[in-house]
Amino acid sequence: MSVRKLKPITPGQRGRVVNGNDAITTDKPEKSLLAPKKRSGGRNNSGRMTSRYIGGGHKKRYRIVDFKRDRFDAPAEVKTIEYDPNRSAFIALIQFEDGEKRYIIAQSGLKVGQQVVSAAKAQPEIGNAMPLENIPLGTIISCIELRPGQGATIARSAGAFAQLMARDGKFATIKLPSGETRLILTTCMATIGTVSNSDHQLVVSGKAGRSRWLGRRPRTRPVVMNPVDHPMGGGEGRASGGHPRSRNGIPAKGYRTRNKNKASNKYIIERRKK
Repeated sequence: MSVRKLKPITPGQRGRVVNGNDAITTDKPEKSLLAPKKRSGGRNNSGRMTSRYIGGGHKKRYRIVDFKRDRFDAPAEVKTIEYDPNRSAFIALIQFEDGEKRYIIAQSGLKVGQQVVSAAKAQPEIGNAMPLENIPLGTIISCIELRPGQGATIARSAGAFAQLMARDGKFATIKLPSGETRLILTTCMATIGTVSNSDHQLVVSGKAGRSRWLGRRPRTRPVVMNPVDHPMGGGEGRASGGHPRSRNGIPAKGYRTRNKNKASNKYIIERRKK
């Protein structure tokens, strides 16, 4: 993993930092695992804009990723490490002994030719998936299920990882990337290792046009709007905008929006850092 700082030969290249993509081994995806991806442009089923600042961008095709890792006790060989336009992490193409191919989220350090397996009692090596009840305490994990059989939902983005802290009865204590510590059933699956492409956070696009290629339209600051458009709009001259809040008037920066009576509160041991 590495990043490259480009020479300022054009205004758009000045200050631009690109991903070295050292880990990527091919730029041709597996055709059988591609699906069409329709763009909404921020519109709902009646054509009304419900999310602003979305639209345009390069056409993409979705890569069908196996988040469940539900083919147990079947070793698979890593064939390629690939870029995925739909997520920040890299993906790995694995092939089972009977010829079936699947995409999985690539862990940092995963190499072409390496064997990975999903099993109840696999070796705790990078890329292997196993239930939390069989993973050694203190292990760095990622792609964690929240409910058994649901598929990975936690720690899936570039560079993300969690740590298995303890086990007590049917629950395991996990320290999440946000800093939150919570209980998860030990029958849930997790993958050993940190998610790949940890340098993603160091990338600098260099120009506004690159955001447009990604389908992000220019964002208008609430302070420069009129009072009819946003609670922070209006005022004579350059007004500060008052208390930071959303378009609907919900306060930002410190205001807690989580329901005090939410059922999953009892599983959270320690809240994330403020």
